[in-house]
Formats: sequence, C-alpha cells, structure tokens
Amino acid sequence: MDKEKVIALLNQDLEGEHGAIIQYLLHAYSMGEGELACEIEAIAREEMRHFDWLAETIVELGGKPSLKRGKMRMEGKTVSDWMGQDVLLEEDAIAMYKEHIKAIDDPKIKRLLERILSDEESHRGDFQHFVDKAKKEGLKDIRGERNDKVAQVLDWGIEHEYTVILQYLFHSYMAKNEDMKKQMEDQAINEMQHLGWLAEELVGGGGSPRIEHTQVDQSTKPADMLRADIEIEKKVAAEYDRAAKEIADEKLKKLLLRIRDHEIYHTDVFSDLLKEVEK
Repeated sequence: MDKEKVIALLNQDLEGEHGAIIQYLLHAYSMGEGELACEIEAIAREEMRHFDWLAETIVELGGKPSLKRGKMRMEGKTVSDWMGQDVLLEEDAIAMYKEHIKAIDDPKIKRLLERILSDEESHRGDFQHFVDKAKKEGLKDIRGERNDKVAQVLDWGIEHEYTVILQYLFHSYMAKNEDMKKQMEDQAINEMQHLGWLAEELVGGGGSPRIEHTQVDQSTKPADMLRADIEIEKKVAAEYDRAAKEIADEKLKKLLLRIRDHEIYHTDVFSDLLKEVEK
C-alpha cells in the first residue's frame, strides 16, 4: 500500500478517536460529578493518547492530521442508554482498526494499531459494565435548558477552548522545533482544563454544553502558526475580561478571570517563541 493510502486510513482512525473523545466527554459532563463520570473521562484521556500517536505517525509519513470529527452516537435518553451507545462506538472502532491492520503492510504502523485495538477492546468491556452500573446507581442526565447570559458566556468559552485545543495540537504536530512543539502541547493541555471547568460549570448551573468549534488555523510555517495563536489569545483574553465584568456571580467571575490570566500567559509564551523564530 502506498504512503498516501496509509495516511488516508490513519486519518480515518484519527477522526474516529476525535469523535469518541467528544462523545465520552459530553456523556461524563452530562451526568455530573461522580465515580462513573471520572471513569469515562479516564477513557477519553486514553483516546486522546491514541489521537496523539496517530497524528504524530501521519506527520512522520509526510501527511497532515485531519481535524474532522468522526461519527458520534448520541442517541439515548438515560445514562444507561448512553453507555450502550458508547459500546457501539467502541465496536465501530474495533472493526475499523482490524480492517486497517489487515490492509497496512508497515510493521511499525501495524504494531501501533494493534496496541490501540487492545485498548478499544478493553474500553468496550468497560462500557458494557457501565450499562448495568448506571442502572443500579440510578444515574441521570442532569442537564437543563438554561440559556441566559451566563449560559451563553460559558458556551462561548467552551467553543473557544475546543477551537484552540485543536489549533494548538495541529500546530504542535506540524512544528519541527522541539521547544515550540512542547510549548504548544502544554498550552493545549491547559485549554483542555479550561474546557472541562466551563462545561462542568454550565451543567452544574442547569445548562447543556455544545462542544463545537469555530475555524481552526492550519498554518504550517512556524511564524504563521505563532501569529495566529497570538491573535486568538489576545482576542479571547479581552473577551474573558469583558465577560467577567458583566457577571455578578463571584465564583464564576473568579473562574473567568483565572482563565483570562492563563490566556495572557499563553500570549506571552507564543510571543517569546515568535521572537526566536524571527531571529
């Protein structure tokens, strides 16, 4: 199989991991804090690791990682139903990985896919167990229909965080400078924390998070990447600052200002990197 076909198959796998991450996070956030939510978030983190391995492999082959989100199975009215949908999503992944393992000749890539497959088979068993666990514990969807100014601010924040997570990860994969790569990965991880904080705050306040993103910059030249990252950080820091001034709730105000300060820090980190690149 030629390299372009291998890249195409790996991007299919990458898109599948992307869809699984978002599906599992939405399910975890929507049932509120608790043991099961933590277990599901742990599985989502394993899928993030798969995403990272696949993206790095695609770049090594000379390709670009796809940022498209694969199929999600969001049907179901109860938490137990959701867990059943997660089982089905894992079965989809297992079937696709088995197919791609057979199709790809490269022993190193086959070994990677076999490693990921073993995790997916384990995840399927976990979710099968969670179907009954959710029933026994009487877990419920705690989301509400809140759509006031506070909910809109939180939804906007989630949208921003998701966008920059994808942007910084893409830039980190395409960066050749190791310091730049590491810094972008670090900032992406910080943005993942922000997304979780905002989603949990929204659900806890009676809202329902939509994890969607806006346009993601996919520049591949170092200076262009960094300029795009600086631009978005400056805009969003100002927006968090403005939103915090309009929010009466002191706890939420502190959260927004904390995130604002992180975004300012990210701007400084990217600005320092840009100075190095432009020397």
